[in-house]
Amino acid sequence: MAIEFNREAYNKVFDDLERFKAFCATAYLYGHSGYAWDEKNLYDGKSRAWQAYQRFRNGGKKGNQNRNNNGRYNSNRRS
Repeated sequence: MAIEFNREAYNKVFDDLERFKAFCATAYLYGHSGYAWDEKNLYDGKSRAWQAYQRFRNGGKKGNQNRNNNGRYNSNRRS
């Protein structure tokens, strides 16, 4: 019985691991000491480091889409 080797999945995991490691090292250089690199955090949605990496890959925080400064006490009049 032969075991099939999925090269694409294998490469994806190790590429993600290297990118995640580079992100944690770079974040440490910028002063974010909370993002310690650990292999067990890869693909772990509860890990702070993995969440920060995902935000980084997706282009940062999205924020609230309804913030257009037209709240209850704001007007469009120019002073």
